[in-house]
Amino acid sequence: MDIGMWIGIAFAHHVRELILNTESVAQKWSFKLPRSLFNSQTLETLVLTGWVLVEVPSQARLKSLKTLHLYSVEYKDDATVVNLLSGCPKLEDLVVQRGLGLVDVEIFSIVVPSLQRLTIYDDNDWQGFGGYVIKAPSLKYLEIRWMHGLQLCLIEDAPELVEAKIINVSNVVSENNLGSLTSAKRLSLDLSPLEITFPTGLIFCRLVYLELLTCRAEWWNLLVPMLNASPKLQVLKLIGQSWSEAEKDGVEWSQAKNVPECLLLHLETFVWKGCEQLLEEEKEVAKYILRNSNRLKKAIFSTEGYEGTNFDQEMVKELESVVRASNSCQLVFK
Repeated sequence: MDIGMWIGIAFAHHVRELILNTESVAQKWSFKLPRSLFNSQTLETLVLTGWVLVEVPSQARLKSLKTLHLYSVEYKDDATVVNLLSGCPKLEDLVVQRGLGLVDVEIFSIVVPSLQRLTIYDDNDWQGFGGYVIKAPSLKYLEIRWMHGLQLCLIEDAPELVEAKIINVSNVVSENNLGSLTSAKRLSLDLSPLEITFPTGLIFCRLVYLELLTCRAEWWNLLVPMLNASPKLQVLKLIGQSWSEAEKDGVEWSQAKNVPECLLLHLETFVWKGCEQLLEEEKEVAKYILRNSNRLKKAIFSTEGYEGTNFDQEMVKELESVVRASNSCQLVFK
């Protein structure tokens, strides 16, 4: 099949959306996109998946492109990424998924002033080199997952950020990157407090929803500074995993010297998912929140994610016996 010919026919008809999946092509890495694709004046959505070589020797001219999804494609070099993205003045939604073995670009630079949504999945083990630089001042939604062994991941200020999900990337998320997320209203984190130092004075002034995964050793030592730094927090959700590093660690929970403002004035919902049996330190975390959250309306402990399991009944009795700061708080086990 002559894929290039079909692309040419599509552009002759001023196509607005192109979805190309070449994962089934027998000769991997054999298909190179025609340069005419990167000079379309009408294309608004471009989705490329698998076994495609992207080479953009000079700046692209995709003046109408708003959505660009790149799944396991091969880039000729670092300059190709720069030339492609700099030629998309209206780009709003970018997805980059890089599979195992795709180490073609060392520094993946995402400099797009118009970008509003960015999703990055990277399965590679970079072993100490390579990285991402993100400069997107209009960004509203950010999701980054599965970065292992990168040298850097630099996120510049995102003053319009609404929601961010940073999952399993502790080894490249720095204190500066946390500072770039302070405008977010909703935040999901899977980070190890052993690999980052929480910046002094950091404030998440708009944060109302916080989700933390509890699989990392000493995860509770990230919870405390996050509560202190989130004065308007209304919803706190903790998520257990079927695997966990936490039980391998002997460090005890150390509660904050002063009760965080969010617990005193704003927290209304506390959810702990996947908590059929908690460590002693984790039970102390739950008790602390129940004892100090003056406006808490509902505390939900759930075994969701652990099919066929039941709560430790001693743990249930222990939590039910806690004197709650909020008389109207409903305690739910499901």
